[in-house]
Amino acid sequence: MATPVITITRQYASGGSEVARLVAQALGWDVIDNEFVDAVAARAGLSTAQVAEREERAPRLLERIARTLAVASPETFLDGESVATAARDDAIVARVTERVIAEAALHGRIVLVGRGAQIVLAQRPDALHVYVVAAKPWRVRHAVERLGLEAARAEKEVDETDRRRDEYVKTYYGRTRHAPENYDLVVNTERLGFDGAAGVVVAEARRRGW
Repeated sequence: MATPVITITRQYASGGSEVARLVAQALGWDVIDNEFVDAVAARAGLSTAQVAEREERAPRLLERIARTLAVASPETFLDGESVATAARDDAIVARVTERVIAEAALHGRIVLVGRGAQIVLAQRPDALHVYVVAAKPWRVRHAVERLGLEAARAEKEVDETDRRRDEYVKTYYGRTRHAPENYDLVVNTERLGFDGAAGVVVAEARRRGW
């Protein structure tokens, strides 16, 4: 029996989570977004905060070392074992995230948001992969108006979040996240609106008999 799934990859502040929610609602499916963080935390034996720090970002050993040294006494040094542990933890989170995605997909009729699900499930014939995009100025405005970011910080947050997400996919899967060949549909929320973008996805799902 087919267990269809839809993956939603999104540019930051493009409204991808909103589109995912509308798609799931229209189809009567479940949506998994932030629940990924809790599931990975439980599997990996880490706190939710630890996983949230690592999710959708590539390892940042130098950054972590600098942060550790900044709060340590001058006599404290981060040894090689600590560096190795930091790298291992990031890899563990990525691998456990994959298992959470795979297990969720087994149940089918689910919308999976982010976390490289479009790559993890790339070979599934019963998966519909969607990329939600919008022009950067529109996303910056959305970050201010809908997500509550300060105007001075919004553009930086848009750039930094997309960069981290791109690096996550590049680091763990060797793929370019925004490459169109990763997706069956690319929908532009600036032009279509959230309802319109969700409608395109739902129409394709129904065309497939889901």
